[in-house]
Amino acid sequence: MDGYLFALTLTLIAGLSTLIGGFLAMHRSMVRREVLAIALGFASGAMLLVSFVEIIPKAQAQIAVGFETWAMAITFMAFFAGMALIAVIDRFLPKSVNPSKREGLENKPRDGLTKAEAKMLMRSGLLVAVAITLHNLPEGLVTFVGALQDPQLGIVLAIAIAIHNIPEGIAVAAPVYAATRNRKKALGYTMASGIAEPIGAVVGYAVFSALLPESLIGALFAAVGGMMVFIVIDELLPAAKRYSTSEHQAVYGAVAGMAVMATSLVLLYL
Repeated sequence: MDGYLFALTLTLIAGLSTLIGGFLAMHRSMVRREVLAIALGFASGAMLLVSFVEIIPKAQAQIAVGFETWAMAITFMAFFAGMALIAVIDRFLPKSVNPSKREGLENKPRDGLTKAEAKMLMRSGLLVAVAITLHNLPEGLVTFVGALQDPQLGIVLAIAIAIHNIPEGIAVAAPVYAATRNRKKALGYTMASGIAEPIGAVVGYAVFSALLPESLIGALFAAVGGMMVFIVIDELLPAAKRYSTSEHQAVYGAVAGMAVMATSLVLLYL
Protein backbone atom coordinates (compact mmCIF):
# COMPACT_ATOMS: atom_id res chain seq x y z
CA MET A 1 0.00 0.00 0.00
CA ASP A 2 1.24 3.49 -0.85
CA GLY A 3 2.69 5.28 2.19
CA TYR A 4 0.28 8.22 1.96
CA LEU A 5 -2.75 5.94 1.57
CA PHE A 6 -1.61 3.80 4.52
CA ALA A 7 -1.15 6.90 6.71
CA LEU A 8 -4.57 8.26 5.67
CA THR A 9 -6.24 4.91 6.39
CA LEU A 10 -4.76 4.79 9.89
CA THR A 11 -5.90 8.35 10.52
CA LEU A 12 -9.42 7.54 9.34
CA ILE A 13 -9.61 4.48 11.60
CA ALA A 14 -8.35 6.49 14.59
CA GLY A 15 -10.83 9.29 13.90
CA LEU A 16 -13.85 7.03 13.49
CA SER A 17 -13.17 5.33 16.82
CA THR A 18 -15.40 8.11 18.17
CA LEU A 19 -18.23 5.85 16.96
CA ILE A 20 -17.24 3.30 19.60
CA GLY A 21 -17.78 6.01 22.20
CA GLY A 22 -21.09 6.92 20.56
CA PHE A 23 -22.24 3.32 20.82
CA LEU A 24 -21.16 3.10 24.46
CA ALA A 25 -23.04 6.32 25.26
CA MET A 26 -26.27 4.61 24.20
CA HIS A 27 -25.44 1.43 26.14
CA ARG A 28 -24.10 2.93 29.34
CA SER A 29 -24.20 -0.40 31.18
CA MET A 30 -21.23 -1.39 28.99
CA VAL A 31 -19.14 1.61 30.06
CA ARG A 32 -16.71 0.64 32.81
CA ARG A 33 -14.97 3.72 34.13
CA GLU A 34 -11.90 1.86 35.34
CA VAL A 35 -11.35 0.35 31.89
CA LEU A 36 -11.50 3.79 30.26
CA ALA A 37 -9.17 5.19 32.94
CA ILE A 38 -6.53 2.53 32.38
CA ALA A 39 -6.90 2.72 28.58
CA LEU A 40 -6.47 6.51 28.59
CA GLY A 41 -3.48 6.18 30.90
CA PHE A 42 -2.02 3.55 28.56
CA ALA A 43 -2.42 5.87 25.56
CA SER A 44 -0.80 8.68 27.55
CA GLY A 45 2.27 6.64 28.42
CA ALA A 46 2.71 5.33 24.89
CA MET A 47 2.42 8.80 23.36
CA LEU A 48 4.80 10.44 25.85
CA LEU A 49 7.51 7.83 25.39
CA VAL A 50 7.28 7.76 21.61
CA SER A 51 7.39 11.57 21.49
CA PHE A 52 10.60 11.91 23.48
CA VAL A 53 12.39 8.70 22.48
CA GLU A 54 11.42 8.30 18.83
CA ILE A 55 9.91 11.40 17.21
CA ILE A 56 12.10 14.18 18.64
CA PRO A 57 15.47 12.44 17.97
CA LYS A 58 14.42 11.55 14.42
CA ALA A 59 13.22 15.10 13.80
CA GLN A 60 16.54 16.52 15.00
CA ALA A 61 18.51 14.09 12.84
CA GLN A 62 16.51 15.06 9.77
CA ILE A 63 16.90 18.80 10.42
CA ALA A 64 20.65 18.32 10.96
CA VAL A 65 21.04 17.26 7.32
CA GLY A 66 20.53 20.87 6.27
CA PHE A 67 21.09 22.80 9.51
CA GLU A 68 23.62 20.86 11.55
CA THR A 69 24.62 23.70 13.88
CA TRP A 70 21.07 24.82 14.62
CA ALA A 71 19.36 21.42 14.50
CA MET A 72 18.69 21.17 18.25
CA ALA A 73 17.44 24.75 18.50
CA ILE A 74 15.12 24.35 15.51
CA THR A 75 13.83 21.06 16.90
CA PHE A 76 12.91 22.57 20.25
CA MET A 77 11.37 25.67 18.66
CA ALA A 78 9.17 23.46 16.48
CA PHE A 79 8.33 21.26 19.47
CA PHE A 80 7.04 24.19 21.50
CA ALA A 81 5.31 25.67 18.45
CA GLY A 82 3.32 22.43 18.20
CA MET A 83 2.35 22.73 21.86
CA ALA A 84 1.38 26.37 21.32
CA LEU A 85 -0.93 25.45 18.42
CA ILE A 86 -2.99 23.12 20.61
CA ALA A 87 -2.92 25.64 23.47
CA VAL A 88 -4.34 28.37 21.19
CA ILE A 89 -7.18 26.08 20.09
CA ASP A 90 -7.90 25.29 23.75
CA ARG A 91 -7.78 28.95 24.72
CA PHE A 92 -10.67 29.88 22.44
CA LEU A 93 -12.95 26.97 23.41
CA PRO A 94 -15.40 27.63 26.26
CA LYS A 95 -14.69 25.44 29.28
CA SER A 96 -18.23 24.05 29.17
CA VAL A 97 -17.64 22.38 25.78
CA ASN A 98 -13.88 21.84 25.81
CA PRO A 99 -13.31 18.08 25.48
CA SER A 100 -10.24 18.27 27.70
CA LYS A 101 -12.52 19.44 30.54
CA ARG A 102 -15.58 17.26 29.86
CA GLU A 103 -14.33 13.69 29.47
CA GLY A 104 -15.47 11.68 32.46
CA LEU A 105 -18.21 14.17 33.30
CA GLU A 106 -20.77 13.39 30.57
CA ASN A 107 -24.46 13.93 31.20
CA LYS A 108 -26.27 10.69 31.92
CA PRO A 109 -29.25 10.05 29.62
CA ARG A 110 -32.44 10.65 31.54
CA ASP A 111 -36.08 9.81 30.88
CA GLY A 112 -38.86 12.34 31.07
CA LEU A 113 -36.96 15.41 29.88
CA THR A 114 -38.89 18.62 29.45
CA LYS A 115 -38.68 20.34 26.06
CA ALA A 116 -36.38 22.99 27.54
CA GLU A 117 -34.07 20.35 29.04
CA ALA A 118 -33.98 18.39 25.78
CA LYS A 119 -33.17 21.56 23.84
CA MET A 120 -30.37 22.43 26.27
CA LEU A 121 -28.88 18.94 26.05
CA MET A 122 -29.05 18.97 22.26
CA ARG A 123 -27.26 22.33 22.16
CA SER A 124 -24.63 20.97 24.53
CA GLY A 125 -24.04 17.96 22.28
CA LEU A 126 -23.70 20.15 19.18
CA LEU A 127 -21.25 22.52 20.87
CA VAL A 128 -19.14 19.61 22.13
CA ALA A 129 -19.15 18.11 18.62
CA VAL A 130 -17.85 21.39 17.19
CA ALA A 131 -15.19 21.66 19.92
CA ILE A 132 -14.01 18.09 19.39
CA THR A 133 -13.93 18.63 15.63
CA LEU A 134 -11.49 21.52 16.16
CA HIS A 135 -9.40 19.35 18.50
CA ASN A 136 -9.34 16.49 16.02
CA LEU A 137 -7.88 18.52 13.14
CA PRO A 138 -4.32 18.64 14.59
CA GLU A 139 -4.71 15.16 16.10
CA GLY A 140 -5.24 13.80 12.59
CA LEU A 141 -1.99 15.44 11.56
CA VAL A 142 -0.22 13.67 14.46
CA THR A 143 -1.26 10.21 13.26
CA PHE A 144 -0.70 10.96 9.59
CA VAL A 145 2.81 12.39 9.98
CA GLY A 146 3.79 9.64 12.42
CA ALA A 147 2.71 6.96 9.93
CA LEU A 148 4.61 8.65 7.10
CA GLN A 149 7.73 8.76 9.24
CA ASP A 150 7.47 5.12 10.33
CA PRO A 151 4.53 2.76 9.55
CA GLN A 152 4.92 0.85 12.82
CA LEU A 153 5.03 4.11 14.74
CA GLY A 154 1.89 5.17 12.88
CA ILE A 155 0.06 2.04 14.03
CA VAL A 156 0.99 2.72 17.66
CA LEU A 157 -0.12 6.34 17.38
CA ALA A 158 -3.37 5.35 15.67
CA ILE A 159 -4.18 2.97 18.54
CA ALA A 160 -3.35 5.63 21.15
CA ILE A 161 -5.42 8.31 19.41
CA ALA A 162 -8.27 5.83 18.89
CA ILE A 163 -8.35 5.09 22.63
CA HIS A 164 -8.38 8.83 23.27
CA ASN A 165 -11.30 9.32 20.85
CA ILE A 166 -13.62 6.83 22.57
CA PRO A 167 -14.51 9.09 25.54
CA GLU A 168 -14.77 12.02 23.12
CA GLY A 169 -17.43 10.04 21.24
CA ILE A 170 -19.26 9.50 24.53
CA ALA A 171 -19.11 13.25 25.25
CA VAL A 172 -20.77 14.02 21.91
CA ALA A 173 -23.33 11.24 21.72
CA ALA A 174 -24.54 11.16 25.34
CA PRO A 175 -26.32 14.55 25.40
CA VAL A 176 -27.62 14.22 21.81
CA TYR A 177 -29.08 10.77 22.51
CA ALA A 178 -30.52 11.94 25.84
CA ALA A 179 -32.24 14.84 24.10
CA THR A 180 -33.55 13.01 21.01
CA ARG A 181 -33.46 9.26 21.74
CA ASN A 182 -32.37 9.05 18.11
CA ARG A 183 -29.46 6.64 17.67
CA LYS A 184 -28.75 7.66 14.09
CA LYS A 185 -28.56 11.33 14.96
CA ALA A 186 -26.29 10.73 17.95
CA LEU A 187 -23.94 8.51 15.91
CA GLY A 188 -24.07 10.95 12.99
CA TYR A 189 -22.76 13.85 15.07
CA THR A 190 -20.17 11.56 16.61
CA MET A 191 -18.95 10.41 13.19
CA ALA A 192 -18.81 13.99 11.92
CA SER A 193 -16.47 14.98 14.75
CA GLY A 194 -14.25 11.97 14.07
CA ILE A 195 -14.00 12.50 10.32
CA ALA A 196 -12.22 15.78 11.07
CA GLU A 197 -9.03 13.81 11.76
CA PRO A 198 -8.33 12.65 8.18
CA ILE A 199 -9.38 16.10 6.93
CA GLY A 200 -6.94 17.76 9.33
CA ALA A 201 -4.24 15.30 8.29
CA VAL A 202 -4.52 15.99 4.55
CA VAL A 203 -4.98 19.76 4.82
CA GLY A 204 -2.35 20.20 7.53
CA TYR A 205 0.28 18.14 5.75
CA ALA A 206 -0.38 19.91 2.44
CA VAL A 207 -0.03 23.34 4.06
CA PHE A 208 3.13 22.51 6.02
CA SER A 209 4.73 20.76 3.05
CA ALA A 210 4.09 23.81 0.88
CA LEU A 211 5.47 26.25 3.47
CA LEU A 212 8.51 24.30 4.67
CA PRO A 213 11.57 23.53 2.53
CA GLU A 214 12.50 19.85 2.36
CA SER A 215 15.41 20.41 4.74
CA LEU A 216 12.97 21.58 7.43
CA ILE A 217 10.30 18.88 7.11
CA GLY A 218 11.87 17.40 10.24
CA ALA A 219 10.54 20.47 12.06
CA LEU A 220 7.03 19.25 11.26
CA PHE A 221 7.81 15.98 13.05
CA ALA A 222 9.11 17.94 16.06
CA ALA A 223 5.92 20.05 16.07
CA VAL A 224 3.86 16.86 16.02
CA GLY A 225 5.83 15.66 19.06
CA GLY A 226 4.91 18.86 20.86
CA MET A 227 1.24 18.43 19.94
CA MET A 228 1.28 14.90 21.31
CA VAL A 229 2.85 15.92 24.62
CA PHE A 230 0.36 18.77 25.09
CA ILE A 231 -2.59 16.49 24.28
CA VAL A 232 -1.37 13.98 26.86
CA ILE A 233 -0.83 16.57 29.61
CA ASP A 234 -3.95 18.61 28.92
CA GLU A 235 -6.44 15.94 27.85
CA LEU A 236 -5.55 12.29 28.25
CA LEU A 237 -4.12 12.16 31.77
CA PRO A 238 -6.75 14.49 33.31
CA ALA A 239 -9.50 12.48 31.60
CA ALA A 240 -7.96 9.24 32.87
CA LYS A 241 -8.01 10.69 36.39
CA ARG A 242 -11.67 11.71 36.05
CA TYR A 243 -12.65 8.22 34.93
CA SER A 244 -10.61 6.52 37.66
CA THR A 245 -12.37 4.60 40.39
CA SER A 246 -9.20 4.19 42.47
CA GLU A 247 -6.13 6.35 43.03
CA HIS A 248 -3.50 4.85 40.74
CA GLN A 249 -5.41 3.45 37.75
CA ALA A 250 -4.29 6.23 35.39
CA VAL A 251 -0.67 5.96 36.55
CA TYR A 252 -0.58 2.18 36.18
CA GLY A 253 -2.05 2.53 32.69
CA ALA A 254 0.58 5.14 31.76
CA VAL A 255 3.45 2.97 33.00
CA ALA A 256 2.06 0.00 31.08
CA GLY A 257 1.78 2.13 27.94
CA MET A 258 5.40 3.22 28.27
CA ALA A 259 6.56 -0.36 28.87
CA VAL A 260 4.69 -1.72 25.84
CA MET A 261 5.95 1.12 23.65
CA ALA A 262 9.53 0.64 24.86
CA THR A 263 9.34 -3.11 24.21
CA SER A 264 8.00 -2.57 20.71
CA LEU A 265 10.85 -0.14 19.93
CA VAL A 266 13.45 -2.59 21.22
CA LEU A 267 12.00 -5.37 19.09
CA LEU A 268 11.80 -3.02 16.09
CA TYR A 269 15.55 -2.28 16.19
CA LEU A 270 16.84 -5.76 17.02
